[in-house]
Amino acid sequence: MQADFKPLEHYGVIGNLETCALVGRDGAVDWCCLPHVYSPSVFAAILDPDVGGRFAISPAGEFESEQAYLSRTNVLQTTFETDSGTMTVTDFMPIVEANSGEEPDIRGLYRKVTCTEGSVEVDVEFDPRFDYGRVDTAINSIVDGVTATGDDRHLYLSTPTELRIEDGAARGTYRLEAHETQWYVLQYDMDAPTDAEDCERLLEETAQYWREWAHSCVESECLFGGEAHDYVVRSELVLKLLNYRETGALAAAPTTSLPEDIGGVRNWDYRFSWIRDGGITVRALTNLGHVDEASDYVHRFLKLSRMGDSAEVQPLYGVEGDTELEEEELDHLRGYRDSEPVRIGNEAADQQQLDVYGDLILALYQRFWSDEQDVTDEDWKALCDIVEYVCEHWDDKGAGIWELRGEPRHLVYSKVMCWVALDRSVRLAERTGREGPVDRWRECRAEIKETVLERGFDEERNSFTQSFEGDELDASSLLIALSGILPFDDERIVGTVDAVREHLTTDDGLVFRYENDGLPGEEGAFVFCSFWLVNALVATDRVEEAWDVFENVLEYASPLGLFAEEIDPETGRQIGNFPQGFSHIGLINSALYLREAEYDWATVDPLGQATLIQERESERDGDAAVDAPRRDEA
Repeated sequence: MQADFKPLEHYGVIGNLETCALVGRDGAVDWCCLPHVYSPSVFAAILDPDVGGRFAISPAGEFESEQAYLSRTNVLQTTFETDSGTMTVTDFMPIVEANSGEEPDIRGLYRKVTCTEGSVEVDVEFDPRFDYGRVDTAINSIVDGVTATGDDRHLYLSTPTELRIEDGAARGTYRLEAHETQWYVLQYDMDAPTDAEDCERLLEETAQYWREWAHSCVESECLFGGEAHDYVVRSELVLKLLNYRETGALAAAPTTSLPEDIGGVRNWDYRFSWIRDGGITVRALTNLGHVDEASDYVHRFLKLSRMGDSAEVQPLYGVEGDTELEEEELDHLRGYRDSEPVRIGNEAADQQQLDVYGDLILALYQRFWSDEQDVTDEDWKALCDIVEYVCEHWDDKGAGIWELRGEPRHLVYSKVMCWVALDRSVRLAERTGREGPVDRWRECRAEIKETVLERGFDEERNSFTQSFEGDELDASSLLIALSGILPFDDERIVGTVDAVREHLTTDDGLVFRYENDGLPGEEGAFVFCSFWLVNALVATDRVEEAWDVFENVLEYASPLGLFAEEIDPETGRQIGNFPQGFSHIGLINSALYLREAEYDWATVDPLGQATLIQERESERDGDAAVDAPRRDEA
């Protein structure tokens, strides 16, 4: 029953800053939502091969295949080897800003099929299913292609050869000779003319767009140089794919309901934008030179924080700022490898997650150190409102970073991030001279710290715990080591890192989130937590050990350098939504921590703003650091 599902590491991802598609090593587009990442799917075979729909192009007989991206791009090429010849399928989605032509709208999925050697008999199957396969789809032939219609939605597929309509899909088989190329262009709600010359131009312009956006450097002088450089570039390009161009929001992943536990119930919709990604995302983007994206990201969430009557914010929003993310189960779909239920929407938007306030302030704090002018009076007022909310509510119970769906609890990491919100706000006030109730903030900061140290640390386990109510360990405690609430060499910090290493970590450095979440089944190791371990090891001066963990985790990347949310330690398979922005942000920031340790950059700020602060202060003091690559050269 499961042979018809592909391993997640056999997929590549493409996109156009509005939506994404997953393309299998077998040439099938098994996931795509049109026209936006949050829209209902038109291809969802990844969730149900029978009902979901796909768009497949592959050799008709047996073949071997492999995938690669064109260098420094999100243009994906699948190469097929057969007994009679070799062919490639090049998949991309044009970027609106990169188009130099006069076409009214070039949005769509473009597939270039080329026989590079010999001859190949090619199979084509176009089988879209609108609205997650919930509505009937009508396929009809038109001049130079086919149309698909369902529930007032329309797809237009331009084809080089006529396809026959059978069993509700369009199919065709033809022979392609050496050096012949044919194009398939899929567009939503339009039928824009496309010829081969225009398609080639769009391919070149799309590739050029990605190459110009990816950070450029001389690798030997790059901040992210060394063994991890190519992984960092791929992670950077993944983050840009997840960046929604209209608002600057970052979707957590382009998929829904890829399970954290095969056959289990931990299947969630990640096509939304989480506030907690803020500080770490801003750090990653800024250090890669993408200041505009970092600034847009911060200001978007500050704007969202001002939408309501108070400074209370949701943990997540739609990429266009939607607040209603009602969760629904699609019981007509099997789910990936029969993992039910398939969900759309996410009720975690209604939870109280106090840690997000620290993340929001941290993002603003990060932008300040990069550009003091980027923090406006309006931003400062929003910050003051947020901090006042934290002062009033830090002692509330909540669902926390893991969005636990049981009874709310006093979660230690949430309290620490409330402390971070106050601490960074005090620092900003002191540095800028801006007015605010800073004495109140200092008092509240001290109260939170006292409470966390008294109630959140378990002497017997010599570790910070998940909550005040129990002694369970939690990988988020690794971030306490980086928060600044205690010095790096404090025995409680070292003990916490050791406890997570012993009880939540596999031999090769894969880290589980916690000991128990109250749900049936067992999930995999959380990729981002493994990168937290790397950072905590660096902070506690165990750099060689950190490198070992980092290199071991990279071994689990897909052949294309992609990471899902989790890794199954038993099989090494990727599980969870794919690709996962959190995982790739973690990779980038861990590469930075390790590089900073290599150059012995002092960590001025415990959450990792070290070099940005050091450089800015050095510039002001006229004492620039020597023998270290600068960020603007990376």
